[in-house]
Amino acid sequence: MKKPLISVTMGDPTGIGPEIIASALSDPDVRRMCCPFVVGDSEAMARAVRITGVNLNIRTVSSIKEVSDHENQVCLLPMTKLSQRDLEFGKPTDAVGEAVYRYIVEATRLCMAGAADAMVTAPINKEVMNRAGHNYPGHTELLAKLTSCDNYVMMLAGTRLRVSLVTIHEPLRAVPSLLSTERVLKTIRTTWKDVSTYFCTNPRLAILALNPHCSEGGMFGDEEESIIKPAVDAACAEGINAVGPLSADTLFHFAVGGEYDAVICMYHDQGLIPLKLLHFDDGVNVTLGLPIIRTSVDHGTAYGLAGTGKASPASMIAATKMATEMAIRKLRLEIEK
Repeated sequence: MKKPLISVTMGDPTGIGPEIIASALSDPDVRRMCCPFVVGDSEAMARAVRITGVNLNIRTVSSIKEVSDHENQVCLLPMTKLSQRDLEFGKPTDAVGEAVYRYIVEATRLCMAGAADAMVTAPINKEVMNRAGHNYPGHTELLAKLTSCDNYVMMLAGTRLRVSLVTIHEPLRAVPSLLSTERVLKTIRTTWKDVSTYFCTNPRLAILALNPHCSEGGMFGDEEESIIKPAVDAACAEGINAVGPLSADTLFHFAVGGEYDAVICMYHDQGLIPLKLLHFDDGVNVTLGLPIIRTSVDHGTAYGLAGTGKASPASMIAATKMATEMAIRKLRLEIEK
C-alpha cells in the first residue's frame, strides 16, 4: 500500500508550530508511516530546522504533484513570504493572521480534492486570525465552513481515552441552555460513525450526565431525564452501542480501563480535564463529521517557548501518526466494500 500523503499546516509561524513540525517530520517512525509535506512559509520553516538542529532538508515545491518522499527531506508548499518583522517570535502581526488562514484553506482544498489523504494542523492564535478579518472561534469552525459541514464534533484522543464534546468553547453558565436532545443525539451519531470508520468496529459509547450523580433523581437538575436520556434511547434504537447518562465522577475510571471506546461529554472541561491528565503531551484533537481527515496538536502556540528549540513534538508526532492510521483504515474499509 502506498504511503498516505499528509498535509501539515504550519500554524502560527511566530509560535512553536514550525519547530514541532521540524522535529516531528524528522522522526523515523513518522517517515516510515507516511509522506508528509508542509503548507506554510519557507523562511519560518528553514529557521525552525536551524533552531531544532534536526537533520532535515527543506525542498520547496510549487505543486503537490512535485511532493516526493526522501529520507531527511521534507517538501514545503509556500503560501506566504513573511517579512522578518512578521516572523518575530511571540508578536504575530495581521499578516501572520492572514497567513494562518491561507495555510488552512489550502490544506483543506487539497484534501477535498483528494490530492492529500489527510491534514494535520499546528497551533494557531485565534485572536490574530480574527484580527486579520477571519472571524472563527478556531480551526474546527473554519474547517466546517470550508467543507460545508454542519454535523461536526470535536474529539480529543489518546491511546487510553477518547472524548467527544457536545458543546465546545462556551461559558459554563450557558451550557444547560445550549443542550438539547437533538444536539446530544447528533454528537452521539457523528462520534459513533467516525470512530467506527477510523478507529474500531461497533464502538462502545459512554454518554455523560451534566449534573453531579446524574441529578440524584432530579435533586440537582433535570437535564439527564429530559434531554440526555431521550438522546441515548434514540441512539440505541438506531443500533448505536451507547450507554447513559452516566455520572462523570466515576465513568472515566471504567473508560480508561477499556470498557468504552469513546466518551460523550456535555461541555469542554468535563472531557478535557481527564484527557489532559492522561495525555498532556501526546493528546490529539480530531474533527469528526468532516468529509476529510483532520487531526491537530492538543496545545497552543506557546510563545514563551518559541525560538528555544525546547518545545515537545510529542503531540505533533501523535497527530501525524493518528491521521496516517485513520487514512489507512479508511482506505482498507473502502477496498473491502
